[in-house]
Amino acid sequence: MSTQPTWHVIKRTGDLAPFTPEKIRIAVSKAFIATLGDSAEVSSRVRAQSLKTTEAVTQALKRRLPDGGRIHIEDIQDQVELALMRSGEHAVARAYVLYREAHARQRSESARAQGAPEKPVLHITGSDGQRRPLDRERLAAMLDEALEGLEGVSATPVLDGIERSLFDGMTERDLADAIILSARNLIDREPDYTYVAARLLLDKLRHEALTRLWQEPIHLTQAQLAEQYGETLKRTLQVGAELELLDPELTRFDLDTLGRALKPERDFRFTYLGLQTLYDRYCIHDHGTRIELPQIFFMRVAMGLAINEV
Repeated sequence: MSTQPTWHVIKRTGDLAPFTPEKIRIAVSKAFIATLGDSAEVSSRVRAQSLKTTEAVTQALKRRLPDGGRIHIEDIQDQVELALMRSGEHAVARAYVLYREAHARQRSESARAQGAPEKPVLHITGSDGQRRPLDRERLAAMLDEALEGLEGVSATPVLDGIERSLFDGMTERDLADAIILSARNLIDREPDYTYVAARLLLDKLRHEALTRLWQEPIHLTQAQLAEQYGETLKRTLQVGAELELLDPELTRFDLDTLGRALKPERDFRFTYLGLQTLYDRYCIHDHGTRIELPQIFFMRVAMGLAINEV
């Protein structure tokens, strides 16, 4: 028996709440009343238009997430504005925009008055089940590295997309996927975001592979990994052989020399689609967990072709 899809709203606090179309109808009705006066409250046209707008927003959400999922409150409000504009209710849409801006100012002023941070403290659930505060400094460093050397791209739209996907208690994997998706959604706007998305996927792959290889949580930037790529080659071949995924003969090569020949900077040449294909189809894995990095994959293939030369 199939399960009906469900949708949840990510609130500004990072908490989750069930998606309730009735709340959209009430908000739209208030925008009509603010524009047309109290008489709009009993107007059949206003009731019909409020229901029509609510249905348009709900259907847009279902098209975007047909299997259910989570959507940020700001994204829902954006859809409300769009639906009002498309239906010709420009004055009401303007009232709705002003309503949002006024409430945003109130939230900001209230947070400052209480000495509270404007952004809530969100927690990420690790693979060990422990909840830890979201490391925003690491997130910023990750984005800085992903943008390095690229023109026409910016951290701001990527961060905006990430913020709209965050919710309290999300898993590390959910967070990694949200970060990648935020950059991937910008590729149509600026093609170089394909490299940003690829580098963010690379960060996910590094964490996944290194954590499995050394059996402890490891978060390294690409620059930090560059110094250890050679040792990672040795460890990958050792673990791969132990798991019977690789021929033990590969460990008989001169791995120190081969490790020095690796070019970690080439990892940054991948487009998003290229690296995603490598991740999905070619990197060796242990029950779904990748244990191989891009340059190690290419070296391992070359070693396999030359295995009779050992």
